[in-house]
Amino acid sequence: MPVEFFTEEQQRRYGCYTEEPSPLQLARYFHFDDRDHQLIARHQRAHPRLGFALQLGTVRFLGTFLPNPTPVPAIVVTYVAQQLGLDDPTCLAHYHSRETHWDHAREIQKSYGYRDFHDPRESFRLVRWLYSRAWLSAERPSVLFDFATARLVEHKVLLPGVTTLERLVARVRDRCAARLWHQLAQLPTVEPKANLEALLHLPEGAWATPLDRLRRAPTRVSGPALVAALHRLEEIRQLGVGDLSLEHLPLNRLRAVARYGAAARAQACERTAMDDALDLFDLLVTDIVRGAHKEGEQTRLRTLHDLDAAALHLWEAIQVLLDQDVEAGAIRPRTLARVSPERLLEAGAKVEQLTRPPDDNYYAELVERYDSVRRFVPTLWRTVTFEGTQAGQPLLKAVHFLRQLEHQRRPAMQHAPLDGLPSAWRRLVKAPRATEVDRRAYTLCTLERLQDHLRRRDVFVTRSERWGNPRLKLLHGAHWETIRPHVCRALNRHESPEPELHTLAQALETAYQRTAAPFSTNAAVRIESVKGRDTLTLTGLEKLEEPPSFLKLREAVVARLPRVDLPEVLLEIHARTGFAQEFTHLSEGAARVGDLPISVCAVLLAEACNIGLEPVVRSDVAALTRGRLNWVQQNYFRAETLIRANATLVEMQSTLPLAQAWGGGEVASADGLRFVVPIRTLNAGPNRKYYGAHRGITY
Repeated sequence: MPVEFFTEEQQRRYGCYTEEPSPLQLARYFHFDDRDHQLIARHQRAHPRLGFALQLGTVRFLGTFLPNPTPVPAIVVTYVAQQLGLDDPTCLAHYHSRETHWDHAREIQKSYGYRDFHDPRESFRLVRWLYSRAWLSAERPSVLFDFATARLVEHKVLLPGVTTLERLVARVRDRCAARLWHQLAQLPTVEPKANLEALLHLPEGAWATPLDRLRRAPTRVSGPALVAALHRLEEIRQLGVGDLSLEHLPLNRLRAVARYGAAARAQACERTAMDDALDLFDLLVTDIVRGAHKEGEQTRLRTLHDLDAAALHLWEAIQVLLDQDVEAGAIRPRTLARVSPERLLEAGAKVEQLTRPPDDNYYAELVERYDSVRRFVPTLWRTVTFEGTQAGQPLLKAVHFLRQLEHQRRPAMQHAPLDGLPSAWRRLVKAPRATEVDRRAYTLCTLERLQDHLRRRDVFVTRSERWGNPRLKLLHGAHWETIRPHVCRALNRHESPEPELHTLAQALETAYQRTAAPFSTNAAVRIESVKGRDTLTLTGLEKLEEPPSFLKLREAVVARLPRVDLPEVLLEIHARTGFAQEFTHLSEGAARVGDLPISVCAVLLAEACNIGLEPVVRSDVAALTRGRLNWVQQNYFRAETLIRANATLVEMQSTLPLAQAWGGGEVASADGLRFVVPIRTLNAGPNRKYYGAHRGITY
């Protein structure tokens, strides 16, 4: 990896004041206690006192001494001067002797215990900490650099030069990467290595290597597609690398290697293939259930007229039954005289036929789709081994029973386990007067329950990332004991739990006492007994009416807002930030044309509003012709350029005073994004309102 991963601008900002400290930062780093004032007061004249105090606050805030301590934000100088009782902060201009600067720095370093980075003990501690974090987390070098800087500041170690720390981070990451590759290379034996190498050879007459074919995930939701996905899983298992033990390697680093190699790791391929197959199973069962539900609703709508007519006939008979003026002996003759026996029997039969129980979920229509699930069920039972918690054991018994039926000519359904069967399914699986279990209903019931239990993780698959047992991702046993020192060192935690629990207990007790202290005098909160249980009740806040001055202010602000079109807003934002310059040509990075930002903004508008290019095409404007926009869309729009443009906007937005007043500008609120997906994928679906004739995803 490159040793220098920072830009020149980032290097210039290292260890310097890049912006004015916030009020909270001023209070934390530049407020002096009695001991600080005693040390500062040793210096008689005003400018040495102010310079010494600024150096003390600077080393606390930045973690280093500035070569020239006078270029400090004016707000810091004013804040420090007020604490020292100095009326004229401009006296700092006389603090210009470099010998005085360094004498003060040495005095601060000695008095407050600041240590030099090049101290062998400090270097060893930092390298050990960096190595532990880099080995376990696989974080980017810039992230590691930031964490290392924060750790040095926290432990009162003076920051080294930016290139020194850069080279150290790069060297540690290289050592971790070399260790990982070495350990991975030692794992497979001769036969698995040969199988892996064969994946890279292009067979004669083929257009893709076996590795490319195995990487290809399913794109259609259908029974044959699920069978193909399960066959793909079996083929990956035959490589012979699924049983290799990777428990001694950090999971985050393995994931990073898999992403870097485009999922070239065979074990990752098996897990990915398993995830793809189970994702497809989940989507397929969802489609089958949705289709049955839709069919049931349509049937119910078609028969609603007949059900209404039958219900009216029955209501006529009930009116006679409830009439108080009719004697008990005359009820039957009067009822049959009003509604004939034939019509009454026909109405009753029609109601019995068309009405559904309250818990009915159109399972009868679902059973009729048994032939569609038979296409993939045998392969599913043969390929995937399900495990589960205690709550999932009844379902696993049903899955095991169905798996055994695949090898029997005449299955004995009377032995089917019925534990945990929902009541709505029980009527179809085994009718009240029936002696046999309906295999079709039992299979569909088991598949629907399997989907539900997989989603709740009561049932899981071992070699799967998304559908695996989440409890197994927790470190335990000998593996945890082996890496416990590295994890605790990386997180700055004690290896034994007692000190950490003591700290948390103290924090909890402090928070409880602070919360409980005003409880007795707070009229807005009380404890009430509701159905025998004590419940905390909070009194709602009263509505505050908007004052007339606020309404006038709102009207004045709205009146001053200009009426502009959305394209004008995009072009103005580009003029302020230059974000459109981040869109570069796919193959010719330096390729530019006149008015390129106009074309970029037009394509952005078309894609962001899901309106296509047609509404923004203008044949009389060179930057908005159809050919120009298509060329820009195909060559300039990709994930890389969008990320860079977004970074430019976020960086600019974070510098706005309004964004800083609201909290720094790093957080935004959005209800979701919809965009068209140009390739076939399981997760993309049709939605004509947002995607037109295409398929898309809501993120």
